[in-house]
Amino acid sequence: MKPFSFLVLFIFPLLTSIAQEVKGVDGVNLKQFGIYDKDLLPASFHKKNREKIRSLMPNNSVAVFFSAPVRTRSNDVDYEYHQDPNFYYLTGLREPHSVLVIFKNPVKINGETTKEILFVQKKDTKDELWTGKRLGALGAELVLEIETAENNTKFKNTDLYFDKADKIFYFPIRKDVRDNVFDKADLNNLLLQFDSKIGVEDKNKKDSTSLSHWMAQLREIKSEEELYMMRKAVEITCKAQIELMKALEPNMPEYQTEAIVEYVFKANGAEYPGFPSIMGSGENSCVLHYNSNRKITTDNSLLVSDIGGEYHGYTADVTRTLPVNGKFSEEQKIIYNIVLKAQQAGIKKCKEGNSFWDPNIAATSVVSQELQKLGITKNPLGVRRYFMHGTSHYLGLDVHDVGTYLPLKRNVVITVEPGIYIPEGSPCDPKWWNIGVRIEDDVLITDGAPEVLSDCVPKTIEEIENLMKLFSIFVRH
Repeated sequence: MKPFSFLVLFIFPLLTSIAQEVKGVDGVNLKQFGIYDKDLLPASFHKKNREKIRSLMPNNSVAVFFSAPVRTRSNDVDYEYHQDPNFYYLTGLREPHSVLVIFKNPVKINGETTKEILFVQKKDTKDELWTGKRLGALGAELVLEIETAENNTKFKNTDLYFDKADKIFYFPIRKDVRDNVFDKADLNNLLLQFDSKIGVEDKNKKDSTSLSHWMAQLREIKSEEELYMMRKAVEITCKAQIELMKALEPNMPEYQTEAIVEYVFKANGAEYPGFPSIMGSGENSCVLHYNSNRKITTDNSLLVSDIGGEYHGYTADVTRTLPVNGKFSEEQKIIYNIVLKAQQAGIKKCKEGNSFWDPNIAATSVVSQELQKLGITKNPLGVRRYFMHGTSHYLGLDVHDVGTYLPLKRNVVITVEPGIYIPEGSPCDPKWWNIGVRIEDDVLITDGAPEVLSDCVPKTIEEIENLMKLFSIFVRH
C-alpha cells in the first residue's frame, strides 16, 4: 500500500521558497500595494486591450465595465475573491467594487481630458488591516497605467458624458449583488448609481449586447503574453496529473486524490483550481461534472481526473482516466482506446480555417462506429446515450471561455475531450457497466499542425500503467 501523508505539504515550500523584492513600473515598489508576483501580465497588455475595445466602438460612445461581486460563502465569511474576466482583461485589477468607463473619443472629466476612467476602492488603513493592501486611485494610475483613476465614492457625482454620448455600451445589470449597508460605494450601489445615470436617457442609446460579442472576439485569440500564462497553467496541471498517477491506489478516497492535485497546484504557484476538481471513480466516472469527491475508490475501477490549475487568471483543463489499481482491465482497455482514437481524430482537425465543430464531428464519428462494432449501440444515433457532450470548448480566462465559434484561427486555444460513459443499467452487456472514460487536452491552433499544450502528461495505456508503478511522495499511514 502506498502511504499518504500531508507532512509533505511542508517540504516543497521550504525547498523552493525564495523571497525577492518586486519592482514594478518605472521603479514603483509593488510590495507596498501587496503585489509580490514578478510575472503578472504587464500594464501594457491591458492598455492594448482597452485600445482594441475602443477601436470597435462607434464615434461618440461610452463603454462601462463592472468588477465581479463579492460572494458570501456563509454568514460573514466570503469566498476568495475572483475578478470578472472581462474586467481583468481590460485593467489587470483584482479588487472588487470598481467601475471602468472607456470613451471612444477624449472627453473632459473633472476638468481633465481623458479617454478612460477607473473608479476603485479608496485607500483605507483600517480596512486594509483586515483585507489587505489596495491600489487606490494613485496606485491604479501608477501600477495599472490607467489614464485617469478616482475613488469609487466619486462615481455617483461624476459627469461621465452619458447625456452627450450617442451610444452607451454595458453588460446587463446584475440583480444578484449583495448590499453592504455600511458602504455607499460597494458594487450594489455602483450598479444602482449607473442605472439611475442612464435610466433617463433615450432607450436607443443603451446597448447591453454588443460588449459580449466584442469581448468574445478579442479574448478568443490569445496574445503571446496570454500564451505564456496558459502554458504555465497547463504545465502545473500536467505535474498534478502525473503525481496523481504515481499516488493512486485502491481504497484511496476521492477527496485525497483531489488533495494531491490541488496541493501540486498551490506548490507550483497556481492561485486557484480553474474549476471544481472532478475526481469521479467507479460509477462516478460516468457523471460528467461530478465534484462531491467523497467515494472510497475500489479495485478494478476507473478514476476520471478532470482538473485545471489557474495561473494569474488563466486556466488549464486536462483530463486523464486512470485504473485505480494501476492496470486496466480488458474491457476498460477497449473503451479507453476508442476514446483515445477519437481524440486523436479530433486533434487532427484542429487546424486554422477548419470549422470549430470539425473536431467534434471527427471524434463523434469514431465513437459511433466503434460502439456499433462492439454491439453497445445498434445505430449511429445511439452514440448520444454514451457520449452526450461536445468535444471542444474555448479555453483562457474562463475554463469555458468566450469565443465566436467561427472557423478556427491561429492562437486560439480549445480543448479536445471525447468521452464514453456507460452507467450501470445501460441497455448493453453488463461487463461494460460503470466504465467512464474521458481524455482531454488543451490544443493551440497554429498556422501548421496543432500544438497539444498538455502533451506533458502521458495518455497511452502503456505510459499510464508504467507511471503508476513509480514511487510517490504522497504516502499514507
